[in-house]
Amino acid sequence: MSVSATSPSLNRLLLLSPVLLTLLCLIAIPLGIMGYISLLPRNLYGGVDWSANWQWQSYIQLFFQEDFDGNLEVNWVYAQALLRSVLQAGGTTLLCFVVGFPVALWMSSLSERSRNVMVLLITIPFWTNLLIRNYAWLIILREHGWLAQSLNALFPQAGGITLLYNDFAVVVGLVYSFLPFMILPIYSTLEKLDWRLVEAAYDLGANRAKALRRVILPLSMPGVVAGSLLVFVPSLGAFITPAILGGGKTLMIGNLIQQQFGTARNWPLGSSLSFLLLGLMLLALVLYALYAKKAAKAVRQGVR
Repeated sequence: MSVSATSPSLNRLLLLSPVLLTLLCLIAIPLGIMGYISLLPRNLYGGVDWSANWQWQSYIQLFFQEDFDGNLEVNWVYAQALLRSVLQAGGTTLLCFVVGFPVALWMSSLSERSRNVMVLLITIPFWTNLLIRNYAWLIILREHGWLAQSLNALFPQAGGITLLYNDFAVVVGLVYSFLPFMILPIYSTLEKLDWRLVEAAYDLGANRAKALRRVILPLSMPGVVAGSLLVFVPSLGAFITPAILGGGKTLMIGNLIQQQFGTARNWPLGSSLSFLLLGLMLLALVLYALYAKKAAKAVRQGVR
């Protein structure tokens, strides 16, 4: 008797074994090693003291520090970097939506050939390395660049406008890097939209603004939520854009993790920061799953 006839579960396991092996080697084992490192103390000369016992010192350092008497006091350095990262990622997501939704709505009204051309143009930035794209913005936003000189000529009373090495430059770089991740999911949703519903709204007395607010936007929410998630999660852990366009003055949690594994050589603290960032990303994914479940339940109730 063949194996397939006697043990279908074994066949499924064999078919899934390449995927399971890949997830085990590339995700589970590295996360396990990072979690083990986060529970060990830092070595005297950097790295990890592998011979020590497990402790929670690196997680305590995220929010507390010892004073000269050995008492714990609140440390706001990492909390401020975390809050700044969340605000930067949230602002990036909002700006990507404000810019990306009208673009996706306009793309959905084009002919099929024009749509394909626009999708190609939007994906062209992905053909260039992210590092090169950030250095391009470094040239554009620099002090003696054409953009800064033009703004200083238009607004001389401002006393010299600085566009580089601040939160503004970081947000510009993040929006430019992740804007396609907002446009494409929204466009994918609007492309399948039944525009007869919009025409029905017009027949019932709605103007363009009300049709957009009451019909188009609610029906495009799956794409909006998916795009927001695709923008917020990578923006939260970004470190290349803040390092180049922020000039080290805008410290985000991604830069902090890179510093702990690099110059500071404090691997336990870097691992604990990584798990903190991972927890925030998982929280965003859980909120998205709850929203999707609620939306699916509302659709089923509407159908009934």
